[in-house]
Amino acid sequence: MPAGFDPSGQTVVNALAVASEPSIFWSGDGAAGIIAGIPVPSAVGRLEVAEPMFNGPSGRTLDSHYLVPLGLSRSAAWLCDLLPESRLNVNQCKAIAEHYLPWVARGILPAVDISAAKPPIELADEHRRHAIMDEITASGADILVTLGNPVLEQFVGPMGLGHSALRTFGCTPDAYGRLHPITVAGRAMRLLPLAHPRQAGALGKNSEWWGGLHATWMRDVAGRLL
Repeated sequence: MPAGFDPSGQTVVNALAVASEPSIFWSGDGAAGIIAGIPVPSAVGRLEVAEPMFNGPSGRTLDSHYLVPLGLSRSAAWLCDLLPESRLNVNQCKAIAEHYLPWVARGILPAVDISAAKPPIELADEHRRHAIMDEITASGADILVTLGNPVLEQFVGPMGLGHSALRTFGCTPDAYGRLHPITVAGRAMRLLPLAHPRQAGALGKNSEWWGGLHATWMRDVAGRLL
């Protein structure tokens, strides 16, 4: 996301959603090039790359708090989202309503074409759950790593692969982040349920308790799991 400035150089918004991330768990690489390719009428102002916290924090956390501790690289992982498309959160909708839509109404900027997330959010319906099962099969992986509760609630539980809550798998240092046997499409696999990157990387609103538990897992457990 870029920061927006008016023609006088004053900051209008610290971060504005202007495009879908180019890849799942994007790390923020190439943000400047993406933003440079977005035409902005001079009457509106200009866009510049926002602070790093707004572009790719979850992707960087995936690398540093999950893949590296497990001794893996992105080339060894098949990444998958419950919802394979962008959604605007409440703060993004507010920024767009205040600073973007007035220009749309004047015919200077194009209409918004990213949908807003409306609670309750169903990230994976039955069709999507089966599509994810197909991705798991296509990946050839023997370990399924889940990040946070939503994937357990809306995929793992409904598909009969395990519990629907992370706590149920174990939330003590001697139980968190262990491998559990599962069967996917008739094939034996192992499930590794972990906390969401928001918790592990202390991104935005987060739980220090889950973050501490994951830090202990990184230090004492991850390196000997695989």
